Amino acid sequence: MRIYSAASEETLRASKLLADWAGEGFLTQEQYQRLKRETVSELRTTNIFLRLILFLFTLISVCAAAALFLTVFVPHSWEQTNGIFLVIFAAVSYAAAELAASRGRLYRYGIEEALAVGSVGFLCVGMEFALFSGHPLLTASDAAHSLVPAAGAVFSLWIWRRFGLWYAFPAAMIFTIFLSGYWTQSDAAQRAIIAVFFVVGLICVAALRTRHRFDYLDDTYSLAEAFLWLGIYLAINLKLSPSNLPAGWWGWGGSGVAVSEYTRWFYWTTWVLIWVLPPVVLVRGIRLKDRFVIAAGAIAAVLTLVSNKPYLGWPRHTWDPMLLGILLTGVAWFLRRWLGRGPGGIRAGFTAARLSGKDKQWMGASSAVLGLVTPQSITPSPQTTSPEVRFGGGASGGGGAGGDY
Repeated sequence: MRIYSAASEETLRASKLLADWAGEGFLTQEQYQRLKRETVSELRTTNIFLRLILFLFTLISVCAAAALFLTVFVPHSWEQTNGIFLVIFAAVSYAAAELAASRGRLYRYGIEEALAVGSVGFLCVGMEFALFSGHPLLTASDAAHSLVPAAGAVFSLWIWRRFGLWYAFPAAMIFTIFLSGYWTQSDAAQRAIIAVFFVVGLICVAALRTRHRFDYLDDTYSLAEAFLWLGIYLAINLKLSPSNLPAGWWGWGGSGVAVSEYTRWFYWTTWVLIWVLPPVVLVRGIRLKDRFVIAAGAIAAVLTLVSNKPYLGWPRHTWDPMLLGILLTGVAWFLRRWLGRGPGGIRAGFTAARLSGKDKQWMGASSAVLGLVTPQSITPSPQTTSPEVRFGGGASGGGGAGGDY
């Protein structure tokens, strides 16, 4: 089902691990060069910056080509006709992504990613125009309108499975959120439907990843599981996600959709669940030694502490964030000290020492991106000269004593 062969992706993964280990000093240069010759992959990759540039350039080019075609060849067509052409563009864009990955051997290169993402966008917009005359999403009460987000969810899952693009999975989860808004107007029922979808997805992902525990697909399933845990938590936490989930998140008010009042049992059941779920996630992440699942559990635990007061109706204070920061700092300090005092700085396979250069690379990339998006914060503004200051005018013989300076 994957467009790339298992041998190619495993070889590329091994090559990246070798570079990481050599950078941390776990391999000598001679060992690295000898092993590097055995891990040569035919897949074409690039760095993260060029990948983003190629992604944006390709996506803009594809959208501009579609707009140009519709403007030149069908300038006065009906919306249904435009929708049919957009569905055709979706097929063409997806076929181009397949060719770029299979023939061009592009792997996380930006080009094939933009083509795949563009195909999902063309499909959803094309179905919207062709089937529902271009009305905005969530304005029609007809349950058939749910075909658009359903198609988006299914196609996004296919892109995730076929190309291994991690961000296609949360995109499928977002499409799934829209489905419940067409089936019921009850906010509690919508949350329950979303949670059930994510629980089913979690069971499927957990079953699949047992067969790929130590191969190149483990990180893919690990990240998907973390997203599903967070999705379940956000669906059941009434104080974090807004009522009328799709309309509240996107600012679109569905016709006739009213904010429902939660029953007492549902309200307190969700309060119990937001306290039970973080420990469950943390225990599973620790058992699997999965950093993504552990991070999801830690995020859920912090969000529980943040939303507990609103749940109980207690007043908030300005010092609450400070107390939370002190608590988190104390927990981090304790864990680091506890792990460091273990034999060799290791306890049950966990250590506080950095064993990989990936964190350092991500921090460097984040710093570069932060510098690009906030140049004014690190670049001083040019100093302007006061209009009252005048240079010159000094009399000779006094070193300019008669002038302004």
